[in-house]
Formats: sequence, C-alpha cells, structure tokens
Amino acid sequence: MQTYYYVLASQHFLLEEEPLDEVLRERTRDYHEKEKEIDFWLVKQPAFLEAPEMAKVKQECPQSTAAIISTNPQFITWLKLRLEFVKTGEFQAPSATIPNPIASLASIA
Repeated sequence: MQTYYYVLASQHFLLEEEPLDEVLRERTRDYHEKEKEIDFWLVKQPAFLEAPEMAKVKQECPQSTAAIISTNPQFITWLKLRLEFVKTGEFQAPSATIPNPIASLASIA
C-alpha cells in the first residue's frame, strides 16, 4: 500500500478563487524539466471520501469538493501553506475501502 496525501476544499474555492491552474502548470513544467514522474492529481468529487474511515472528513467539507492528491507530503504541506483554507490529510490505498486513490465520482452524476 502507498500513502497518499491530500488538500481538500470546495471546487469553487480551489478552481475559481485560487490561481491553482498556474500552480499546477508550474509544478508540471518543473517536473518535466527534471524528468521527474508526476506524483500529484487534481480530482473533482474524490471517491476516497466515500470510504467509511473518511466519513468525518467528508462531513466537515463543503460538497462539490475537489482534492489535490499526491504521494509527496512536502508538496501537500506547501499547498496548505499557500492556500490556507483547505483541509489536509492522508490515507492508504489501494485498500478494500479505497481501491483507486485518484478515482472521481464526477462522472457518476
């Protein structure tokens, strides 16, 4: 199993109020220049919130959530400091309750 770290907020906040596209573009460019594999994903309506162990986290967040999920805890810490009004945490996957760490419920609606 792998540990995944996340920042979580409303889609409106992450995608409209914050210049997140700029941050992710810069991070992607930096990774390509360093020939480093991408280790972060932007996920609308992340499915990991449906796991029973994530019930409290889901309850504390506004619905229509979005998450940036990464295997790099330092990147998530940096995002938390930059974005401020986000929730952070971690989970293990794949597991019985979280089979795909970057799955989205957005296509179900």
